[in-house]
Amino acid sequence: MMKELKIGNKTAKLPIIQGGMGVGVSRSRLAGAVAAEGGIGVISTAQIGYDEEGFEKDQKSCNIRAIEKHIKLAKAQARDGLVGVNIMVALRDYAEHVKASVKAGADVIISGAGLPVTLPELVEGSDTAIAPIVSTQKAAGVILKMWDRKYHRTADFVVIEGPKAGGHLGFSKEELEAEKEMDYDFEIKRIIDTVKEYGKKFGKKIPVIVAGGIFSKEDVAHAIELGADGVQVASKLVATRECDASQAYKEAYVQAKASDVTIIKSPVGMPGRALKNEFLEQVAKGQVKIHKCYGCLAKCNPAQIPYCITEALIKAVQGDVEHGLMFCGANVGKIDKISTVHEVIQGLLV
Repeated sequence: MMKELKIGNKTAKLPIIQGGMGVGVSRSRLAGAVAAEGGIGVISTAQIGYDEEGFEKDQKSCNIRAIEKHIKLAKAQARDGLVGVNIMVALRDYAEHVKASVKAGADVIISGAGLPVTLPELVEGSDTAIAPIVSTQKAAGVILKMWDRKYHRTADFVVIEGPKAGGHLGFSKEELEAEKEMDYDFEIKRIIDTVKEYGKKFGKKIPVIVAGGIFSKEDVAHAIELGADGVQVASKLVATRECDASQAYKEAYVQAKASDVTIIKSPVGMPGRALKNEFLEQVAKGQVKIHKCYGCLAKCNPAQIPYCITEALIKAVQGDVEHGLMFCGANVGKIDKISTVHEVIQGLLV
């Protein structure tokens, strides 16, 4: 029987967190549905306001407005469930997104795609729980040590994102291509040991959540056997009626085979796992023109990147799946139908 997940002074009925997926894949509909089932629903703030009026001219204001809107919509749907946000450190307006999320009442903030070294000061004075996403024991040690030394606090929970995850990944391209030879269970145990040390120091339990490739109840059971307190699931929840992406996006996941998955280099500066399509073929040939800068990333020079990630992700989520970018997890080929959030959650319970 799966235990409830206690994070600071908050409790989720189920130790299942929905992974944050941008642009627009996980907004209020998906996050609210997961929270209503007892898990933690997570909204991605990456260009979350892409369909707000005025986005083409003022992305920053539209994103801030959309953060508040979608958190409130998700919480209204969540009954007494928890709703959080995933905010990439790589975003140009990272601090503003964190502050807007806190103001809107986000229960948790999960932060990766870089080291969230300033996150504690950005949520100071609130009861919003915070968690870094880490892929190695080294990264976990660096973040927890820095938070301890500079802010005299620690994480409320930690998300370990393994090599089978989708989106931006904390591994080299070579490591990801040799993922089957990697003994990642060993690294998970090392990270858990490091987290336990800081939990002991601060006199609290710091839950550890395992993400990446979680598809079945057997995957969940394995993560718990390794010492994890819960799991994070993303790709499987894309192919649900409640997911915020277009129907074409969901169908692309259902139709995908294992051979359709590839490792790409993202303008964020990190490798990522995505579905092969005409867009990636054009990228490989250097045929994708950048028409406009949407100011999404802190470190981005339009003259040096292969394509605009904002434009590519928006096209995909709106349904142009051949000319947009679709991130995915390693197990996307196992998805064979569009189901519901309830069915996915029930299928993971052990």
